[in-house]
Amino acid sequence: MERILISACLLGRPVRYDGRGKALAHHLLERWKAEDRLVPVCPEVIAGFPTPRPPAEFEPGANGETVLDGRARVFENTGQDVTAQFLNGADAALRIARENGCRFALLTDGSPSCGSGIVYGGRFDGRTVAGEGVAAALLRRHGVSVFSEGRIEELAQALARATVG
Repeated sequence: MERILISACLLGRPVRYDGRGKALAHHLLERWKAEDRLVPVCPEVIAGFPTPRPPAEFEPGANGETVLDGRARVFENTGQDVTAQFLNGADAALRIARENGCRFALLTDGSPSCGSGIVYGGRFDGRTVAGEGVAAALLRRHGVSVFSEGRIEELAQALARATVG
């Protein structure tokens, strides 16, 4: 049975920067919970960030890939460079995925860790841009198929194909 790495906030856990969860209500998620397929993770909490914490964004024009390549950084709205912590959290998420045999991940979009399709643009003005977070990028680099919460049906299809294949 395929296990799924999942952003802990999507299970309602209060781990987001604002101290809240982002519970995803979906019948597939309920089924996967019942089947004990879900492996919750919050790369930022694992990296040692407190909850709540200041919001963090990539420097303008950056994304998880450029951070992994050492060409960009992540900053809190206080100006604090938190790149090293985001890299540590991504490494921990990858380790957890490997330890649990997760070839698939369901991660929350917008996050500088977990975003898989969009991230915030780096100006702390609420605008989003196409891109992915540091953990999402590292997981993909290592063969994990990453889906945002808005693509849960696509994840279900990928799981079905993996089970047949």
